[in-house]
Formats: sequence, structure tokens, C-alpha cells
Amino acid sequence: MQIDHSTDDKKVKRGVFARIRGNFLAGLIIVAPIGLTFWLIWTVVGWVDGWVWPFIPRDFHPEEMINHYFGTEGAPPITVNVRGIGVVIFLVFTIIVGWIGKGIMGRSLLRFGERLVDRMPVVRSIYNGVKQIAETVFSQRDTSFDKACLIEYPRVGIWAIAFVSTNAKGEIHSKISADGKEIATVFLPTTPNPTSGFLLFLSRADIRELDMSVEDAAKLVISAGLVYPHDKPASELQ
Repeated sequence: MQIDHSTDDKKVKRGVFARIRGNFLAGLIIVAPIGLTFWLIWTVVGWVDGWVWPFIPRDFHPEEMINHYFGTEGAPPITVNVRGIGVVIFLVFTIIVGWIGKGIMGRSLLRFGERLVDRMPVVRSIYNGVKQIAETVFSQRDTSFDKACLIEYPRVGIWAIAFVSTNAKGEIHSKISADGKEIATVFLPTTPNPTSGFLLFLSRADIRELDMSVEDAAKLVISAGLVYPHDKPASELQ
């Protein structure tokens, strides 16, 4: 009797790649909010500097003072530009951060850091907003939504993307469905932050289910209609 080891090898490889992918996505959820928060703050500071420094005498600029006191003026600059190395370093770093973030120590450090961020008024708003978007896009958690759909909102003739969660039950169903129609619980997200929105109860006849996945519909909402499923233009989806 001959044992086929190729199937087992394929399963092992898929398991390894699945763990690497999971660590990478977990790392993105951690790295993206922190990196974008620092980038936004750095950009704002640079924008303010661009307005302020022209009014400061050149002798008091940091570069001039360093060159004057440490004798670096005239030294040839050192430049390194090897394309692709930065991408590899970023991938490895993100996977390591995701692996650490899944552990007890990593989660404790994240909670401690987020408590510090919550005490900073401007930084808190930026970080929490970017974190919510990153968790929506990259999280691998099973979604509670059944389908993405279209509903007419805020009036007839205007369509919005929403998510069907479950059928209405109990008192809500009995009060709305007087004629026995099936009532669905629908979540209508806002753009570009899909974590806020409206809870609606609609008849199934008023809902048009979409073929796209819930994840693709969420990306469409977050991007304000710029990112369509599978990079298809809007004309191909009609």
C-alpha cells in the first residue's frame, strides 16, 4: 500500500502560509493606525514649519546651527537608494509585530499604549479613526452580516449600500409585519467610517441583495465609491 505524502505536504504549506498571512494582517491592524497617525502629525508639523521658518533668520535654522557648531558644513552627503529592500523589511517587520501583538504581552502593551493615546485630544481622534478603518479592512474575524444589499435611502430613488444581519424577531417583527411579511434587520453604514450608521428594519421585498461579498461592499463604502470589487469599473457592474 502506497501512502501519498504530497497531500500532507500541501496541507502543511497551506497552514504555514495561512499563519504568515494571519500574522501579517494582524500586524497591519497594529502598524497602520500608528504609522498613519505619526504620518499625519508629521505632515501637519511640516506644513506649519513651511509657513513659520521663512520668517526666522537663516542663521537660527537648525541645519545652519548644526553645521556651524559641529563642522558638518561641506561634508558630502551619504545616500543609499536600493529599491525593494524597504518593502522586504516592512513585510518582515509587520509579520513580527502581528505575531507579537497576538500574544499576552503584546496585547497588554497595546492596551497600555492606547490608554496613553486616549489622553491626547488630537492624537486620540486620529488614531481611533484610522484604527477603526484598519480593523474593518484587514480584520479576519467572521462577520455577523449575511449579505450586502442595496436599499432606497434617504428617499425613494436614492440607493445606499447596507448589510443584512438577521431577520427581525419578537416584538419588533410583530409590530411591523402585520401581514406576515418577512422583516430583515439592516445596518446602513456611513462613509468613510463604516463603524457608525443606522439600524433599519425593512421588508425583504424592499431589499436588493448584491453578489459582492460583505468585505468588498465595506471597501466600497470606506473608499467613498472609488474601490470596486475586483478592481472593476462601475460600468461593468451594471
